[in-house]
Amino acid sequence: MEFNFNIEKFGKLSSLIQVATYFSNEDLCYNYLEKQRWGTTIVCPYCGCVHTYKSSENHRYKCSQCNHKFSVLVGTIFQNTKLPLQKWFMAIYLIATHKKGIASTQLAIDLDITQKTAWFVLHKVRSLMKQDENITLYHTQCDEVYMGGREKNKHQTKKTKGTQGRSYKTKTPVFGMLDMFGNAVALKVQDTKANTLMPIICKYVYPNCKVWTDELGVYKQLPKYGYRHEFVQHKTNKFVLNNGVNTNAIEGLWGQLKRMVWGVYHNVSSQHLQHYLDEAVFRHNTLDLQVCDKFALLFSKAVGVCTEMVDLRRAN
Repeated sequence: MEFNFNIEKFGKLSSLIQVATYFSNEDLCYNYLEKQRWGTTIVCPYCGCVHTYKSSENHRYKCSQCNHKFSVLVGTIFQNTKLPLQKWFMAIYLIATHKKGIASTQLAIDLDITQKTAWFVLHKVRSLMKQDENITLYHTQCDEVYMGGREKNKHQTKKTKGTQGRSYKTKTPVFGMLDMFGNAVALKVQDTKANTLMPIICKYVYPNCKVWTDELGVYKQLPKYGYRHEFVQHKTNKFVLNNGVNTNAIEGLWGQLKRMVWGVYHNVSSQHLQHYLDEAVFRHNTLDLQVCDKFALLFSKAVGVCTEMVDLRRAN
C-alpha cells in the first residue's frame, strides 16, 4: 500500500513510549496537526479563504471573509473533542498496532479514560479504516461466511430451530474477495443469492479474470459475466485442485476475522458489523507495513478525513 505523508522523525516512533514522549503536551500536538494539515498557510475550513488571523482563544483562528472561528480540529475525527490530543494519538497508535484489535475495556485502562469514551474513540478511528470502493481485484478467491453465535453453545431454551448451516435467522452473511496480490474486500450482504453476489463481483473484479470459489451453486453463473470460473469441492474433502486452485487464502481471512471478534470483541452486532469488517480488511491489507507506517497511515487519514468545504457552523 502506498501513501504520501511527510512527517518529521515519524519513522522513529515505533513504540508507545516514543509517541507519548514526542507528543508530550497539547501545544505540541496542535502545532503538529497544523503543520501537517496546512503547512505554512492556514486555510479556513468553511470557505477556503487563506486570509485568516489568530483569535484571542488558544489554538483558534478567525477567517477575515466569513468571520468564522475555527481550529485545526474542524473536519477531522478530533472535532469537538474534550479528550486531550495526546491520548488521541496514543489511541491511534494502540489501535493501529494491535494485530487482532483492542477492546474498549483495555483501551480505557491503557489511556485512563472511561469505557464509553474508549468505545467512541475506537469507532472514530475505525471510520478511518473504511474500505476503498474503487479498488480493482484481479485473479480472485471468493467465499462467504456467516457471523453470529453458535447454536450448539446456547442454552437449550435459547436455541432457535432451523438455524443449522446457512441460516439468516440468527446470523449475518458476509461476502469476501481476495485477489492474487493479497488485496481483500469484505462486505456485509443481505443474502448469498446470485442477484446479490454477482453485482459485487462485477464491481470489484476485473473482467475476464479467474475467479476461484467453493462449490456453492450461485457461482456457476460466473462464466455468463465473462469470468473464468474454477471451484474446489469441499464436500468431497478436496481443498486444492491439481493445478493449485484453492480458496485457502480467503478462508484464512475469515479465520483472522473470527479470532478478532471472538477473542477480542466477543460480541459484534449486525448493525456495526461492517465497521469491524473494515477493520479486519485494513489489518490484512497492511500486514507488510512497519509499525510506524501503520501509525502514520491512520494519522494521515485522521488529519485529512475532511476533503470538502462543508457547513460546520456548530464546529469548534
